[in-house]
Amino acid sequence: MDFTDVSLTALRVFRAVAEQGTFTAAATALGYTQSAVSRQIASIERAAAAELLERRRDGVRLTTAGRVVLRRAKVVLDEIDATARELSGLPGQAGTVRLGWFPSAGAVLLPRALAALRRTDPALHVVSREGTTPALVRALRAGSLDLALLASAPPFRPPDTESPPLAMQTLTERALCLAVPSTHPLARGDFIDVADLRGQRWIAGSSTGEDGLMGVWPGLDERPEIAHTARDWLAKLHLVATGCGLTTVPATLAPAAPTGVRILPVRGGPQEQRRLLLARLPHPPTEPVTRVAAALRAAALDADTPA
Repeated sequence: MDFTDVSLTALRVFRAVAEQGTFTAAATALGYTQSAVSRQIASIERAAAAELLERRRDGVRLTTAGRVVLRRAKVVLDEIDATARELSGLPGQAGTVRLGWFPSAGAVLLPRALAALRRTDPALHVVSREGTTPALVRALRAGSLDLALLASAPPFRPPDTESPPLAMQTLTERALCLAVPSTHPLARGDFIDVADLRGQRWIAGSSTGEDGLMGVWPGLDERPEIAHTARDWLAKLHLVATGCGLTTVPATLAPAAPTGVRILPVRGGPQEQRRLLLARLPHPPTEPVTRVAAALRAAALDADTPA
């Protein structure tokens, strides 16, 4: 076993594969060919004299040896990146926090938290990116994110089965709501009866992938009529505003609703609860990470407080 000749490129490729979950996705993220990624992984596995990645039909999974190498690789790469930032005059590692967030968090919660941090901690540098829950969890494990905002649905299982478990904090737990055109008959009251959702037209997420039919009220007892599909929350809300259909939304999106949209609770069926979670690796957080986490908690509580 000899790591003296392992290149930084190989370490970065290994971290990218661990984060992305497949060789193909890692190659795309890095701008490499898949064969180049495979060669780098082969080189680091030769140096380790062990298999670091379990190849499976649905992607790759770190072996025990892989988790050891990833943990050490993160330390090396973080130090190299911190050195580059210092030399270029950018904020150092101590003042930089890498934050991931699920799509709807970017409409209200994230901007509020970042605005607050600009007032209270103007020197703090936050780098953020959007992603799905599995992608954000992999990024936390790979060490390319410090914090991640995740959404969770019942039965509220942990986001992965890796060890040690991620440190998780519930910021809010609220029921889903419906976005309806303000001219729609269902918009006349202060809530919507679940029985009145039969026969409605819906604006949903993609019919494939992790978001499934997000947009259709969960548990609807009929085959829904999907009028439009869109991944972007702003697009969904503007389609609602023009009378194209209804869509299910987290309650925290209410402040982002455009003119012509009402966000209303649904009654008469099981409450469709969703949790907003803040996740990180289970080691003591740095002071900048603690300050960002506090700003996110404050923004979540503010969004959760009735006007």
